[in-house]
Amino acid sequence: MKLLCLSNGHGEDAIAVRILKELQQRPNAPKIAALPIVGEGQAYTELGIPLIAPTRKMPSGGFIYMDGRHLWRDLRSGLLQLLWWQFKAVQGWKQQGGTILAVGDIVPLLLAWLSGAPYAFVGTAKSEYYLRDEAGPLPRRSQMQRWEGWSGSVYLPWERWLMSRKRCKAVFPRDSLTAEMLQKWSIPAFDLGNPMMDDLEPETPRAVFYSSDAEKVEQARSLTITLLPGSRAPEAYANWQQILPALAGVMEGFRDRTVLFLAAIAPVLSLDPLREALEAEGWRLQSPQLEESHLPMDDPTASVFTQGKSTLILTQRAFGDCLQQGDFALAMAGTATEQFVGLGKPAIAIPGKGPQFTPAFAEAQTRLLGPSLILAKQPREVAEIVRSLLRDPDRLQLIADNGRRRMGKPGSADRIADSLIEKLLE
Repeated sequence: MKLLCLSNGHGEDAIAVRILKELQQRPNAPKIAALPIVGEGQAYTELGIPLIAPTRKMPSGGFIYMDGRHLWRDLRSGLLQLLWWQFKAVQGWKQQGGTILAVGDIVPLLLAWLSGAPYAFVGTAKSEYYLRDEAGPLPRRSQMQRWEGWSGSVYLPWERWLMSRKRCKAVFPRDSLTAEMLQKWSIPAFDLGNPMMDDLEPETPRAVFYSSDAEKVEQARSLTITLLPGSRAPEAYANWQQILPALAGVMEGFRDRTVLFLAAIAPVLSLDPLREALEAEGWRLQSPQLEESHLPMDDPTASVFTQGKSTLILTQRAFGDCLQQGDFALAMAGTATEQFVGLGKPAIAIPGKGPQFTPAFAEAQTRLLGPSLILAKQPREVAEIVRSLLRDPDRLQLIADNGRRRMGKPGSADRIADSLIEKLLE
């Protein structure tokens, strides 16, 4: 058995790798190769999975659909030639008798169909929650939003056509609501959960402010806020500049409390611009000896800053700890925000300038995540949002239930691997 994994983005690569790890552990594991359509495929090479065609990092980072200017820059950087090489490589894989797993959106799905090989699809980009929730259709605030559901589903007719072909053996949507909708069109959709929630289960099932004496307990401990500035440069550095005023507002609004900020920084980013921005705002870098005593996670390379009663930790190795320990997230990210919400916690977003985290992206993300994601128009609004949530335990419980329902239970990659062997590989 031979399986080629197609994906088109950093987050999609990470999801694909979770599934492929599970497949590698099966006694009848297939021979696996990969083709990242966007980016260089570092997640695959770190797992020892070979790439079957050249890769190239494009200026848009995969977000050409958000701005025509990004598409033009990608074309000038050789996008068409790259796509041609990739198409020929996929055709060659089919001629060798291989099958295909497409992860992401219509781009890898279309390439899988064009190959002529049997394929399966993990749909990470679309959810019916963009259009509706369990109670029914969402209000449409603009003409563009009113057009989004014109075909009766978030997936357009040509996407559904690709998923309903005989060679498409299985489709794995990101949530139950989307799976139910696709099944109405006789698409082989299986509700097996969302792989992005694997390996992120918190050590404690619920934050301490859900207890009966929540207000008293809250005043006695550090308020912990996870910072998610995104994973792509230079956008993440620009997002960081927007996050810093929010931190100042939180410290001012919670002067009677110690505040701990946990900044989860992607390994591909440089910490130097982040450190320089912190020092310009009055944060002081602590000595290595002091750092070890203050670290709430296992990362000796983390940088610890203090200002007044507050502590801020920059880490590139303890992403899971940052998600698990945070009471709230100040988020300007895609996948990381969804993972935090999936742990049953509230996230607060500040729209940025893109190319990913634009006001339009943030608005769409609020529809995807519902009450678990609160949009702040200005950084200084964050403190009051946090304060209002802490005063409303019923709303926090609603947020917890909503996030877990929309993002699903852990273990999805294991279930998808079993289904792939049964439906596609055997």
